[in-house]
This record gives sequence, C-alpha cells and structure tokens, in this order.
Amino acid sequence: MTASYDFAIVGAGIGGASLAAGLASHGRVLLIEAEDQPGYHATGRSAAFWTESYGGPQVLPLTTASFAFLDRNGLLGPRGALTLARADEASGLADFVAEFAGLGVRVEPLDRAALEMRLPGIKREWTLGAFEPDCCDIDVGALHQLWLAQARRGGADLQCRARLASLGSSGNRWQLRLADGREYSAAVVINAAGAWADDVAAIAGLSPLGIQPYRRTMCQLRVGCKVPADLPLTLAFDGSWYFRPEGNRLWLSPHDEIPSPPCDAAPDEIDIAMAIDRFEHAVDWPVLAVERKWAGLRSFAPDRLPVYGFDPRAPGFFWFAGQGGFGIQTAPAAADLALGLLLGSAAGAVDPGPYQPHRFF
Repeated sequence: MTASYDFAIVGAGIGGASLAAGLASHGRVLLIEAEDQPGYHATGRSAAFWTESYGGPQVLPLTTASFAFLDRNGLLGPRGALTLARADEASGLADFVAEFAGLGVRVEPLDRAALEMRLPGIKREWTLGAFEPDCCDIDVGALHQLWLAQARRGGADLQCRARLASLGSSGNRWQLRLADGREYSAAVVINAAGAWADDVAAIAGLSPLGIQPYRRTMCQLRVGCKVPADLPLTLAFDGSWYFRPEGNRLWLSPHDEIPSPPCDAAPDEIDIAMAIDRFEHAVDWPVLAVERKWAGLRSFAPDRLPVYGFDPRAPGFFWFAGQGGFGIQTAPAAADLALGLLLGSAAGAVDPGPYQPHRFF
C-alpha cells in the first residue's frame, strides 16, 4: 500500500529540515534523504558565518531577517568580518562600504594603521580595508539538529538511504518511487535537493532552471604563531580567499567556484596549494601543516538568487533551491518565506517576489 502524505520534501539538508519543522504541524510530512544521514553534503561542510554583505544586496533582506531566530536560539558567536584591499582597489572598496552602509549594514572603512591593529602580520600590499562588527559564527550542526528534532516531534517521517527514482503527477497528487521500490504519494513535492535540484526536476519531467553546482575547497591549517582569539573572518576584496579561526587553527578557502556535476565533492590538491599561496601573500604566519581538507558544493541559479516557490508548469511542485553559499545564514527567513507560500498564509518579513521561479519563464 502506498503511504500518503500532504508534503514530500526531497533533501534533508538545512533547507529540507527547516521546512519539515515548519510544516509538521500542518499536515503529514515525508522527508527523504538519499544519503545515510541528513546534511552529508553542503550543510555538513559549511564554514558558516552570518554577515550581511555576503551574497549581495538582493540576498541581504533574507540575511538580516534571519538574525533574530539565530540569536534567540543561541546559534551565533561574535566574530566580525575584515575585508582587505590593495591601493588599486580603493574605488571599489569605497563603493562597497557606501552601498552596504546605505542599506543599514554596520561597515566602517579602515586605513593601514587600523588593519595592522586588527590583523597582526599583515603583508604590506594590503593598505585599505572594511570592518563589519556584526559578523557572527553560526553553529550549523546545532541549527540543523534543532529543525530535525522539531520535525520529529511534529510527526514528520524522515527516511534516509531514500534515493528518488521516479516522480510523476496523477490527478492532484504526486507519486514518488524510490530506488529500493518504496512508494509514496503527496499533494505537494518540495525540491530541496541542493546540487541535485535540477535532477529532481528532470525526474518529474520538468526542464531544469539552470541551477549549477560549484565546488568550494576548504582546509584546516596549523600555523607557526598563536591564532588571536578575536581574529575576525578575513576576506580578500577581490574574492580570491578567506580564512577564519577554528580554535587555535585556521580554516582557509581559495573562495573557488569550480563548475561540477552533483557529486560527493572532494578537494583538488592544486586548489589547496592555491589557497596556501594566497594566504602567504596575506600574512606572514608560517604554515606548519595542512591538517584537514574537504570540499562542498554551492549551487546557484543563473541570476545567483535563490529559487523559492511553486513551479508555474506543474501544480504542487515547489522549488526550494539555489541558495549558493548563503543558505545557512538566510535559512530562517527563507523557511518563513517558503512556509507562507506553501500554506497560503501571511508573508514573512521578506518579499518573496524576487526569488520565485516564474522569473525564469
């Protein structure tokens, strides 16, 4: 007998978990995850931080609206974000500061003397900067588990090792079949499959939206000096690297975006070497060892905005995808926005218009 649900969510990462938590009190929820455990891919590999400028002005409303939830649940730790620039980037940095300050973000320009106070050992080529004092670390694991626990308490049915094989509509319901033969039906299917979002659409017989996964590389360094406890998240203005402390170690990324098929992403040695070379051009801290390295996938729609809403071509098919590298810091507001659309209730704090899939048709 086919089990029947009101909502079937494909993907149990941060996006799928947030919607399962919100929907569980409004109907029967099925949450399916292809891997052995939820959050194996992008969610479990995030070096997440909350900073309002990340993702750009059109993502800013989602980030800002997410702060209260993250703060109220004790998921944030103070960090600060320091952006470094060279002399020939002065005009662009000034525009960056003016744009985000005009949008209400606390951001202040810094000269060389101020940079030296915030970042010991900074190399001479970095002469200008900007500081965002409100940037915070996010406890990603705790956020994900909070929503999974809420979903379970509400009666949501989480099925792992549940790879989708077929998906089709019949009447006003969707029929789902898994690779192992299990079958389910649901009134609404929510595509929260991350890097696999276009693949899920294809299984449903829909042409893709062009959501492209990109590989992002990270490594953990042991360095030959004491890592300051108050070291901010430190980024290059040109987007070529960033690093942040993790205890007495550093997490470093070359901020790469390498197009990739959906997969279990793995780091490439050339990208690790590139990251270390860029780090050594930023500060004079000797690198003693690369202790860990990993990679994850960040998925973007063609306009680099998330996709939240019902597909106009297929009643009951809902997109919750394309969150790029800002999916964690925007997750609470994105969930509120999506729940409003799914339940036909009052909209949340953010206008859903810019993010709905009908913009592609």
